[in-house]
This record gives sequence, structure tokens and C-alpha cells, in this order.
Amino acid sequence: MHRNPPSASSRVANPAPGPQASPGPGMLGAGPLLAVVGATASGKSALALTLAEGLGGEIVSLDSMQVYRHLDIGTAKPSAAERARVPHHLLDIVEPDQPFSAGAYRRAAVEALAAIRGRGRVPILCGGTGLYLQALLGGLAEIPPVPGDVCARVQALLERLGPAECHRELARRDPVAAARIHPHDPARIGRALEVHLATNRPLSAFQRQQLFAPPPPELLLLEVRWPRAELYGRIDRRVEAMLAAGWVAEVNRVLALGFSPRLKPLRAIGYREIVEYVEGRRGADTLAGTIAGRTRHYAKRQGTWFRRQPGIRWVEPGDARALFALAEKHLKIG
Repeated sequence: MHRNPPSASSRVANPAPGPQASPGPGMLGAGPLLAVVGATASGKSALALTLAEGLGGEIVSLDSMQVYRHLDIGTAKPSAAERARVPHHLLDIVEPDQPFSAGAYRRAAVEALAAIRGRGRVPILCGGTGLYLQALLGGLAEIPPVPGDVCARVQALLERLGPAECHRELARRDPVAAARIHPHDPARIGRALEVHLATNRPLSAFQRQQLFAPPPPELLLLEVRWPRAELYGRIDRRVEAMLAAGWVAEVNRVLALGFSPRLKPLRAIGYREIVEYVEGRRGADTLAGTIAGRTRHYAKRQGTWFRRQPGIRWVEPGDARALFALAEKHLKIG
């Protein structure tokens, strides 16, 4: 299989998952830090870019899909022009077939934050992966690594029985987790089954150890929040734009590189449906509607997650002036 060697700035040491212990105090380092979070399609990236240009900042991605190389359109990865305007970090750091855990993200992010501060710049986190934010704030449960053979067994089970039947099996093993996971969400169903099979403990038992810790004083946590109907309209339009921009061709290129369509990132929202289309198991007329529907459900989960996070300041969409006022006040205090 073809491999593009990572650049020196994108290498990650030890990306494989390991026991995910919570970090000690001071993990975010000294000095003020900004974070722009929120649901998918809420305009986080544009606001973070505006902030970074105005404040002399650099952006650290807080997105669990943008870490993968080759997956650009469907992950809404910043364009080459945007990266030329402002340095971005933790993009394109692993191949789609390489494991990358929240613990690995935490280690890479801490290193990036320290390097940005060392250059006298302002670090700005940007993204919608709540688990990554939780990892940085010190509330990550200690989940042992899942052996590869267990992952393979669960993937085979998902392919043979389908997500709905596997969800019923999960409900028998871990009813608390099953109640939180949609029956048509194979990635989360698979993860919960993997943890139970590997540890003989339900995922929900580990998750009860996770704390939604308040942000430390050096972190200003901003959430871009839209009325639901407006956000859903933005999601629908963005899915259509991504498909028009060549999302299907992107998936074909990734498969042509030799990557398995059963890999975790290719089972994510949008990529899974396009793989089904490429394999002849789905019609083109169902692509946009199905992807948009799953994305709307994901956005709802993101909103629920961030509402549980203490210390978030809400930001009106497009209100750059208010955003700058909050950020500048925080930087002066910090």
C-alpha cells in the first residue's frame, strides 16, 4: 500500500491507544488559551480563523476525523489557502488504518500548545469532538486498549448481523450505553461491544468515571450555538456542497490507495454511506438525505454534550465583535 511519509510538523509519537489515565494539574500549560467549540456546521472554523488572524494565534484542531490523511472534503478540513493564512495543527497526522485514541490526541495537543506558546503566539482550539475536550480537561476514563482480534470480531459481527441486531446485543450486555446510542450508529455500537468483550466490563461503567471538569482559569471556552432549525438547514446545504465538491471521488481515491472500506474512519458519517454507494449497496438518490439525517442526529448529540460542560460561554453566530471582546478581555486577564 502506498504511504506518504508525514512531515516533521505532523508526526505523532506513539499514536497507538494505551491506558487513558487522567492528566495531572497544569496539563494545559501556562498562559491563556482559547477554544471555539460547537456542533458540526456551526461556523466554528471561520470564527477561529478570524480570531487567530486578529490576535496572532495558531489553531489546534479539536476534531477526531481531521487527524486522518486523505479524508478532506467529508471532514470539512481547512483548505490549503486557510492553512496558509494561519498555522493549523493536528491535521493529517495519521493514516486511516492507524489507531488514534483520545489519549494520543491529548499528548499531541499538549505538545502543540507548548510549541505555539514558545513562539509567543496564542493557541486556539477549534472543533466539535467533546471527548477530545474532555481529555484535555482531565476527565478521561481509564479504558484499557482493545486487542486487534477483538476489534476484528466485532467488525465481523456488525457486517454479518447489521447495526440494529448488534444494538440489541449491546442492550443485553450494557443497557445504559445502548440507551445512549442510536441503533443505526455502528461506530459507537462497535466501540461499546469491543470494550465489553475486551474487559468484561460495560463501557458505561468506565464512562461513569469521566468528569465534566470546569475549564481552568487560563481557558476561555466559547460555543457557537444556532437555533436548531437554522443549524439543520446549514447541515443540509453543507452536505450538498460536499457532494458537489467531489466527496465520492475522494472516497474512491482512498479505496484505490488500498485502504479497507471497513476501517473506522470510513465507517464515519457520510463516508459509510458513500462506501455503500461505491459498492453498489445504495442508490445515489439516497446519499444526501441519509448523510444529512445522520449529521443532524450527531449535531444534536454534540449539543447535549456541550450543554453538560461547565464554564462554556455562548456566542451568537456571526457576532465576531462580541467574540473579539471576550477573547481580548481574557488575554489581558491571562
